[in-house]
Order: sequence, then structure tokens, then C-alpha cells
Amino acid sequence: MIDEKQVKQCKADLLKIKKEVAKVVVGQTRIINGLLRSIISNGHVLVEGIPGIAKTLAIKALATASGCKFNRIQFTVDLLPSDIVGVTGYEKERGFFIVRGPIFTNFLLADEINRAPPKAQSALLESMQEKQATVGKETIPTPLPFLVMATINPIETSGTYALPEAQVDRFLFKLEMSYPKKEEEKLIIERNISLKKFEDYKIAPILNPQKLIDMQNIAKEIGHTDKIKDYIVDIVEATRHPKKYNIKLGDYVEWGSSPRACIGLFIAAKADALMKGDTFITPQHIKDVAHEVMRHRVILNYKGQAEGVKSDDIITEILSKIKVP
Repeated sequence: MIDEKQVKQCKADLLKIKKEVAKVVVGQTRIINGLLRSIISNGHVLVEGIPGIAKTLAIKALATASGCKFNRIQFTVDLLPSDIVGVTGYEKERGFFIVRGPIFTNFLLADEINRAPPKAQSALLESMQEKQATVGKETIPTPLPFLVMATINPIETSGTYALPEAQVDRFLFKLEMSYPKKEEEKLIIERNISLKKFEDYKIAPILNPQKLIDMQNIAKEIGHTDKIKDYIVDIVEATRHPKKYNIKLGDYVEWGSSPRACIGLFIAAKADALMKGDTFITPQHIKDVAHEVMRHRVILNYKGQAEGVKSDDIITEILSKIKVP
């Protein structure tokens, strides 16, 4: 039986983390919540947004407030897998030894992941799925918790490589980061990272890696019913058989969501419940995470792409038509 006091404490700690992050990141509440859900869910997140809207700053501030180690990899066309996982070296006095790459951290920013060729991109896959990396002949576990936040730039396609659907499916969430509001941008003018050093914001570490792992375990104990599982399966099935559920935008769907979408909705709803101090999943928790979990798992056909239909529109229609338990 889940301890309600532990859930309330987790909610309080997460609110403190958000308060610390807000010292340096103005607004972007939806993105910060999405990143926190990713951490609690023990998943990874793909963030799409134009340059200069604090993607790097958000994950760095979150890592600091969580008391975790942070590394950043700038993906480029000449990036090699060894630049990510590390290399095997040799010295006469020491013999063979391993130089660990930047992937051995708690929070990893894979910046502009679509600028690297597929071979380099695939170097992340083992670590994302198995929480380990192979360097030479040795397999080394990554530190826990382990979160990959990959970013892509939607306005520039020159010199980029399309991410394979199988790789995109490995990300629990896809978040879309937009421009700040007018009042927020006025604050950004004064409170910006160009005028101050990151350390000047004095972000306090609220948690530590072990406490985050404990929080992930508490989230797993959040309760649910069979009706909730039916609701999740119905939502995902509607992306595969839209006519069965009278989804008008279903004509624009080439491929529906994989079973990972069901798992993702279930896990993410638990994380959302924990953030709100609830001990049971409700349909609203599922609705709150549905777009983030599914927008990259609904593949549009050529007609949908040509007419500018968005997967978010399809998900919104599905949520409006699936019967709520």
C-alpha cells in the first residue's frame, strides 16, 4: 500500500525544485513539468524548439536543483560514437584503460541530435534502453538516475539527418517548446544568462540521485484500476483503427502508436499523479500527458503532411471521443 505521506513529500520536493529552476528559467512551466515527469518516469525526452528559448538552460538548472551531474554533447556531422561513450587507451605503465565519455552522467543533453549521422545517434540507444554503454570490450552501467534530453531544431533542415521512427519511439516524451509570453520576455531581458554566470543564480540542490531513485520507486506504487487500463488501450487503439472510434482526422494517419504508447501513458500518468500529490491515476492524469507521450508516435501520411495536419490535432479528437471511465 502506498504511503500517502511519502507522496505528499514528493509533491513538496518537486515544487521546491521548480522554484529553484525558476530563478534562472523564466516561464516554460509546461516544459519544466514535462522534464520532471520524465525524471520520475525514468524515461527520456525529445524537445523540439527554435534556438534561444532556454532548452539547455532548463535541463542544466533542473540537474543542479536535483543534485545530479550534468553533461552536454553538441551533435555535429563529424561526431563519432567514441565521442559519446568513450575510448580504450593504452599506456606502458598502466596498460589498457578506459576513458569514459560524457554519457556517464545523470542528466545528458544531446543538443541538436539530428545533426549527427545515424551511427552516432545509435550510440545513444543502448544507454537509453539498457542504462549501460559498451566501451571497447567492456560494458559499463551509467549512473542512476539517467535521463537523456535530446533537442531538435524545427526551422533548419540543412545538414540534418531525419531521426529513424524506431529511435524516436525510444523517447517517452516529445515536448514542444515555444516562445515566452510578453510579460515573461520582459523579465528575461533583465534576468538573462548573458549578463550573469550560471553560478550567480545560486540554485540549491533540493534532492540527490538516491532520493530521485526513491521517488521513481514511489511513483511505481501509484494505484490504478482495470478501467484505467481499458481507457489507455482504447486511446492507443483509436490511433490504429480510427474508423472504429469515428475519428474524422484518422484519414491522415499512416501508422498508429506502438505498444510503447500504452506503457508510456501508464507510467507518465503515475508520474503526473505523484507531482500532484495523488495516490491513484485518474483519467485526467492520462489526458494531461497524452499529447507528450503520443505526438511522436502517431505517424501522418503524405496527405496529412501536405495539408498541415498535426498529430496533436488527432490526439485531441481522440481524447474528446473516447468514453471516459
